[in-house]
Amino acid sequence: MPKMTATEQDEFLNEHGILMRIAVVRADGSPLVTPIWFMQRDNAIWFTPREKSEWFGCLRRDARVSLCIDEQPSPYRKVIVEGRAELVHDVGNDEAWRDLYRDIAVKYVGEAAGNAYVNNTIEQPRGLFRVGLADSKVRNWRMPVAGEAAEGIWHDRYYAEPGTQFS
Repeated sequence: MPKMTATEQDEFLNEHGILMRIAVVRADGSPLVTPIWFMQRDNAIWFTPREKSEWFGCLRRDARVSLCIDEQPSPYRKVIVEGRAELVHDVGNDEAWRDLYRDIAVKYVGEAAGNAYVNNTIEQPRGLFRVGLADSKVRNWRMPVAGEAAEGIWHDRYYAEPGTQFS
């Protein structure tokens, strides 16, 4: 599959309405995946869990994350990030980053609804996390677009040797 250029990746990560799935590790070692809103800014992915969310507690205990940002329509762009989430502002410091919180909400529901969402949830304690892209393993790909060859797009590791028997 073709990889996205840095510009294509940035444009994709800044599109309105694309959700991110964040995978964290529970105390018992089991995975927890949650779809959430996010913002890409300053070469990092930013997100704001509410204090009472299960995945906020998981991040407090173990900062390892896997992020999946993808789309369902063709060309099926995907960005996978494996790294560590940094708690930039803990609960109670919302005023320091409220503009970013508002920007995230506006990205998903527009200006009027985003402002209303922030105003309606302002009393809900949140933290602000970031995952730096430079410090993480980042992979991306998409299906070929017009003018690109569609043959041989999968990596060799996905093909079985001719004559391989499967049970």
